[in-house]
Amino acid sequence: MNDAAPAHELHDWIAQHLDPVGDHAAVEGGPRGGDGDLSPDGWTHLPVEELTPAAVLIGLIQRDHGLSVLLTRRSDTLRNHTGQVALPGGRQDPGETPLQTALREAHEEVGLEPRFVAPVGLSTPYQTGSGYLITPVVGFVRAGFTLMANPGEVAEIFETPFGWLMEPANYEQHERALPSGELRRFYATTHEEKYIWGATAGILRALHGRLYGASLG
Repeated sequence: MNDAAPAHELHDWIAQHLDPVGDHAAVEGGPRGGDGDLSPDGWTHLPVEELTPAAVLIGLIQRDHGLSVLLTRRSDTLRNHTGQVALPGGRQDPGETPLQTALREAHEEVGLEPRFVAPVGLSTPYQTGSGYLITPVVGFVRAGFTLMANPGEVAEIFETPFGWLMEPANYEQHERALPSGELRRFYATTHEEKYIWGATAGILRALHGRLYGASLG
């Protein structure tokens, strides 16, 4: 499917490859990816009850050149993941669904009003090494929205072409040593000097797998 196709065709095609936004069983008991997928020491899937639920919004914006994805660069004042590129999102509050969390966090972080987002479905949950289970919520962002970064959380708001993020050749496997001495291997891609790596790259890579039925390798 060409990402410059009409929005309704893209919406229907993407929805066919994702879990419905209300399918919580897919989040709790379905397949998942995570930070340890490329680890040379293997990967342990912790029980869902031991993980902290979180959600992110993969916001797809229709532009003249095709779809783009809404991304942020985290504030330099944050305690964790300072300055990293991220999808809008965060920890689920008690009683929230992944959709509610993703919309709330996008509003809090970048000022995106929920009424401009048309949810499409849920992509593959992602387990982080820090103990979070992140549910990616995919949604189309219709024209007319305005954005304003929350300076306490976001240093910059930008868009990256969806086609770039879904192109396997644009990803590499990088390595980094953790303070414990453990070697972490992860996916990464760079577009216009924006280094997208770790959980964000892993979540986007998993979306590619859902849509095209193939791994980035």
